[in-house]
Amino acid sequence: MAALRARDPDLEFIGVGGPGMSKEGLESLFPLSELAVMGLVEVLPRVPGLLARLRQTADFALAQRPEAVITIDAPGFNFRLGRRLQGQSVPLFHYVAPTVWAWRPGRAAKIARFLDHLLVLLPFEPPYFKAVGLDCSFVGHPAVETQAAGDGAAFRRRHGIAPGAPLLAVLPGSRHSETSRLLPIFEQTAEQLAKRFTDLGVVVPTVSTVAREVAAALARWNVPTIVVTEEAAKPPALAACNAALAASGTAVLELALAGVPSVAAYRINPLTHWLVRRMVRVEHASLVNLVLDRPVVPEFLQHDCRPELLVPAVTEILVDEGARRTQIEAAREAAEKLGAGGPPPSERAADVILSLLNKDPREGTLND
Repeated sequence: MAALRARDPDLEFIGVGGPGMSKEGLESLFPLSELAVMGLVEVLPRVPGLLARLRQTADFALAQRPEAVITIDAPGFNFRLGRRLQGQSVPLFHYVAPTVWAWRPGRAAKIARFLDHLLVLLPFEPPYFKAVGLDCSFVGHPAVETQAAGDGAAFRRRHGIAPGAPLLAVLPGSRHSETSRLLPIFEQTAEQLAKRFTDLGVVVPTVSTVAREVAAALARWNVPTIVVTEEAAKPPALAACNAALAASGTAVLELALAGVPSVAAYRINPLTHWLVRRMVRVEHASLVNLVLDRPVVPEFLQHDCRPELLVPAVTEILVDEGARRTQIEAAREAAEKLGAGGPPPSERAADVILSLLNKDPREGTLND
């Protein structure tokens, strides 16, 4: 949004979004947190409310007649919205590709029927969509642009943490379905680690959607914890950490870009897992491993997501300098593949959108 407005200051944004979009002037139709749900079993009770919000969003878009509709991730909601808006003479862009390379490859052809253009984050994704006739552009991953450097030493001084004390970042996810399953496992893991590392501290960066429940859970932990909710405080918090235990997902990539070796863990509803494992076609779950096509970040998924396996894995990256160095070097390689060192992904995305709307991306004006 910022990159688009830099090219065309008169642009107005309407729709649904979170706090970051609000800072760019968007007044959301309803709280974005209402859509923050994943997993078959978790979604079912929410279906009536989600369908009502879907109808509301589609009706709003049709009434406002925007110059373009840009949907971001959340395919369960946004692709249904796209189908409702199909044929309304409004260009439909989608940002973040569905993982057709991991499971359900037939989705590529389905979304090609209603999308006009797809903006993807991973360099190996365009061929999957161009093969079915969907225009597609690799713009890079936003994490390589938004990941700010932090002053870890200053963070430690501010919180009274000794320079040599081990500090573990714990990132339990951004959805209730994630935090409710992972926090008890992470708690047991942290407490067992604290028996070996007696001066261990834990930093928990979290987001507004789950901040309250995360803080309530951490109040029961027997390990010293610091909760970080403000975005500006997260880079120095991560820079202060020696290692991390994180929900597999974007958080693992953010840790890699911050130079923090990590262990990835994840657990979903057993029924959802039973269904998904029959469709998944990739060997890795975390983005760093997927982009590099090798197991750099240790992954402990579903039944393997338990303290007796997580403790030794985290211990290794706390004490083994070789294991730490391997992850840090691999992170730099992954960052380059995801667009680091080139034009910022946001600017690439803005240029693609404006050029396809017959605008000059350098001047933000309509071409003849």
